[in-house]
Amino acid sequence: MTDDAEDRGPEIGEVLVDSARARVGRVMGHEGPFLQIRPLAGGVAWDAEPRHVRLLDQDELLSALVAEANARSRRSTC
Repeated sequence: MTDDAEDRGPEIGEVLVDSARARVGRVMGHEGPFLQIRPLAGGVAWDAEPRHVRLLDQDELLSALVAEANARSRRSTC
């Protein structure tokens, strides 16, 4: 990765955890110094400071996607 790529931070579409809110979401955009993150299941996006986020590793990503799929299936049967 080049220094320029590191300066940009997470790319749109990447899944990360916001440690300040203990929430997982997908990067939807960048606005000033903040990232706009939306929950995996959709919903209202929030602003996150880049210093409070980190990309999920493969195990964490799989776990988050399974949890989101389970939540979606529970909502659709009610």
